Amino acid sequence: MKKTNQINVWSYLEEYEEYKDDIFNVISDVFSSGQLILGEKVTEFENNFSGWVGSKYGVGVGNGTDAIKLALLSLDIGHGDEVITVSNTAVPTVSAIIETGASPVFCDVNTDDFTIDVELIDSLITKKTKAIVCVHLYGHSANIGKLIKICKENNINLIEDCAQSHGSKYKNKPTGSFGKVSAFSFYPTKILGGFGDGGMCVTNSKNIDRKIRMLRFYGMKNMYYSEIKNGVNSRLDEVHAAILDYKLKRLDEDIKKRRKIASIYNSQLQDTNLILPIEKKDYFHSYYLYVVRHSNRDKIIKSLKDNNINLNISYPYPIHSMPPFRKFKKSTMKNTNKLSKEIFSLPMYPALSSEKVEKTIQIIKKFI
Repeated sequence: MKKTNQINVWSYLEEYEEYKDDIFNVISDVFSSGQLILGEKVTEFENNFSGWVGSKYGVGVGNGTDAIKLALLSLDIGHGDEVITVSNTAVPTVSAIIETGASPVFCDVNTDDFTIDVELIDSLITKKTKAIVCVHLYGHSANIGKLIKICKENNINLIEDCAQSHGSKYKNKPTGSFGKVSAFSFYPTKILGGFGDGGMCVTNSKNIDRKIRMLRFYGMKNMYYSEIKNGVNSRLDEVHAAILDYKLKRLDEDIKKRRKIASIYNSQLQDTNLILPIEKKDYFHSYYLYVVRHSNRDKIIKSLKDNNINLNISYPYPIHSMPPFRKFKKSTMKNTNKLSKEIFSLPMYPALSSEKVEKTIQIIKKFI
């Protein structure tokens, strides 16, 4: 592995160096099996991951965007329907809604945990509202208790976007186990990330599981015969499933490492004027990202970059401010707009060394 004095917000190279022999063996097993698409490795990973989440069924798909889209389609959400979600998220959350023909309705967020402000949702619900896509952000769960209540009272569906929340919990129950359907991403940067793209829908409904399995494969239950419309080609392949299943066995330990890094940041940065992330009572933060706030963000980021520390902003542009999505803005989005100008992420990944954490902290303290 090439040595570098750079400290990046994320890297897979250190841990890859640690277990690359195992990965080569995993890949070799797949190539020797004679099955590359929708074989035993995909089934094993679907069963293992859905069990880890605490749901009955899991369907491996091509990526996290497709997972959200197929979740919506499995609930017959499409043209003329509205789906409430947030604007401080990755574009795929919203583009997946639009791909179904439905319209996103943006709700503002809390300034403490950055997730959907449940007190504003009722004012956005109309006769067209069919679902809420709640985004568990940066590793902290949204207010699931209140979201379930709102959905039940209004007879609408709850879909969890868990792309950033593998291992996070609400009242000791994993995110992804609450919604009618939940969507996960296995993009390389994620808490459980592969060496390419991948995603999964998890559910406790046998009928939804059956429908998503058909939707991911052109609407087919049997080869060459499509039975439902809107079917696509979105399949998690055997190689990535096998790699992810291997990494799943390490996941609980990886989350412990993330939380240890977060505890160091919390302890040593509490006397600065950075606004640090919180972990609310009854919640378990899995720290996909360690997101802080400061009014002088851009200056801090530049100063750290000059010292070979490369940070990241998730997300610098609220989705409602982008040309394709402006027409869906229905409120001021005051908190979302404010946060987008202040938030940034410190280095966070399981193999991040204590030396790099300490250096990051010391450099930050020089400039704030």
